[in-house]
Amino acid sequence: MKKLLIPFTLLLLLVISACGNNDSTSENEGNGSTPPENKQPETITYESENGPVEVPADPQRVVLLSGFAGNVLDLGVNVVGAESWAINSPILADELKDAVEVTDESLEEIIELEPDLIIGLSTIKNVDKLSEIAPTVTYTWGKVDYLTQHLEIGKLLNKEEEAKAWVEDFKSRVEETGKEIKAKIGEDATVSVIESYGKDLYVYGDNWARGTEILYQGMGLKMPEKVKEVALESGYYTLSAEVLPEYAGDYVILSKYSDADTSFQETETYKNIPAVKNNQVYEMEGNGASFSDPITLEHQLAFFKESFLGEK
Repeated sequence: MKKLLIPFTLLLLLVISACGNNDSTSENEGNGSTPPENKQPETITYESENGPVEVPADPQRVVLLSGFAGNVLDLGVNVVGAESWAINSPILADELKDAVEVTDESLEEIIELEPDLIIGLSTIKNVDKLSEIAPTVTYTWGKVDYLTQHLEIGKLLNKEEEAKAWVEDFKSRVEETGKEIKAKIGEDATVSVIESYGKDLYVYGDNWARGTEILYQGMGLKMPEKVKEVALESGYYTLSAEVLPEYAGDYVILSKYSDADTSFQETETYKNIPAVKNNQVYEMEGNGASFSDPITLEHQLAFFKESFLGEK
């Protein structure tokens, strides 16, 4: 009997153990207590202007070749390379301090940066070669409004919800500020956006950065009729100092580059402009004003609130 007892006991233990393992496995499979890993996709398909492009779902090293640096930075995505206008923008300088200055022709430098995504305007060169380095997406300037553009960047970076939240909040704040400004300066008061760059003067329409989108589209402030005629459709118009009074509104936003020729401000023609006489010319730093990204737009909104309303 003793000889049979040990094998029988062992056999019984083995049967119980096997049943327990089978039950456990069956139970786990049934209730999902040990599910397979829920991995996020490594890529997404973005519907670009030129068709679908497979891009990283979580880009880590982005190169910007013309604009949009502030859009990408605002969404918390790392920028490793950018064009000179962005690099030299005092508004974006801190966040781009580690980025390398590149162009659409500096292919070797871009390769060394090992980007996983490249973004630029539709006018950049070497798109085919750039696409061999990393997925490359381009946008046509002005094809969509400035807020929709940020939403598109959000879709591209797989951060559409974050982009949407900023757009809704910013739009609301701009509209409210616009109401306050119109209540102070009058519904019919006109505003011109003029820039001094190099030896030239420009006046801008409603979609050419320098705060034009905020003032005209977002706040609904009025543009002088003369400006509408020459700049609304084209975006900008080159002026001479002699005709500047014809395009100056009741209020003037004067975008000035530090190295611009500002001798026109010393002429009697300029000094006799009503906006100048009434201290209703607000000078804005030109460097960095040529973008319409969230970081730049927030900076410009604060400038307009301080200029028109005295709020800081």
